[in-house]
Amino acid sequence: MTFALQDFVTTILFVIVIFIVLSVLVRATVKILREYERGVIFTLGRFQKVKGPGLIVLIPFVQEMVRVDLRIQVIEIPAQDVISRDNVSMKVDAVLYFNVVDPEHAIIKVQQYLPATVMLAQTTLRAVLGQHPLDEMLSERKKLSLDLQVILEGQTEVWGIKISNVEIRTVELTDNMIRAIAKQAEAERDRRAKIIHAEAEFQAAQTLVDAATIIASVPAAMQLRYLQTLTEIGAEQNSTVIFPMPLDVIKPLLALLETKTAPPPAITLPVGIHAIP
Repeated sequence: MTFALQDFVTTILFVIVIFIVLSVLVRATVKILREYERGVIFTLGRFQKVKGPGLIVLIPFVQEMVRVDLRIQVIEIPAQDVISRDNVSMKVDAVLYFNVVDPEHAIIKVQQYLPATVMLAQTTLRAVLGQHPLDEMLSERKKLSLDLQVILEGQTEVWGIKISNVEIRTVELTDNMIRAIAKQAEAERDRRAKIIHAEAEFQAAQTLVDAATIIASVPAAMQLRYLQTLTEIGAEQNSTVIFPMPLDVIKPLLALLETKTAPPPAITLPVGIHAIP
């Protein structure tokens, strides 16, 4: 009975070992890749081909496979300390969208393409934004995002990575700078208001000059204005009416008054005649 029990235990252990070995071989031999995955196959350390998706069969201990995800990945670039061209300190963060288009280069050309892309995006963000003043960062954010995308595409193309989009998300300023920008905006609004008021005064003055020129060229126009003014005053039922007198009517009266109030001419004595005191 003792020998039979030992043989049974030995058989069970052998079966377990065989099962473990077969499981390891199956896992090393058979690989299943999803639709968005590709496998970079290496044979004895040398690149062979890119396979997938679907069922992939490998030679155990001879071939190995590295999975690569082809989906667009979204990475948040943490806030970076940036000094603009006009020496303004701020914190800027962004969002990076990219995907792998060449699995071979993504695995062979760079050690780890994901952290490498993130670090490259951080340094490029600081370098590009540091070349622009603060006003451009706030007003032309879309243009700066396109510049970042073009620069990153030029550097990650050799890695087999396609930069889909770069979006500058937040520009954080200090409290002092926010107050200064608010004062600048207020001063700009005051300047525009004064310019608009001055332009309105100029247009009104120009219109009055044009109207005066037209009235001066047609004397009857002034009489029509007088009659229109009287009509407007009469419609309001006023007890007092102020009627302006034309200067052409007043000028003869003023000349007559000046003649009557003029001093008598001085008497000039002939030469040789002296007044006796």
